[in-house]
Amino acid sequence: MPHPVDKAVGARVRELRIRAGVSQVELGNALGVSFQQIQKYEKGSNRMGASRLVQVSNALNVPVESLFDGVNGVEGAAPDHAALDTEASKIARDWARIGDRNTRDTLRAVLQSLARATG
Repeated sequence: MPHPVDKAVGARVRELRIRAGVSQVELGNALGVSFQQIQKYEKGSNRMGASRLVQVSNALNVPVESLFDGVNGVEGAAPDHAALDTEASKIARDWARIGDRNTRDTLRAVLQSLARATG
């Protein structure tokens, strides 16, 4: 059974990979492993060692400590926020690409309005 920390870190890798617009195949190629291995890492069923975590962070162009964002510690290892699903991760990636502050403010207002109307 996967350790909760491995599951939390794997979920974070998945989120960061999607935000970066990188497929499992592409990440696997960058690490020299199969996409199936990436799936196992992301599910937490296979543990990643320190060197692999550094490789992942380099491939995704993120600091290694970002792979642990939201992990509360070894005991619970539950993230303090739910990992973003695939759609939300893609939206976050696209959001980061919008450089114009006025456009972001307008979109934020629309999203908030829609969330209130449907929530």
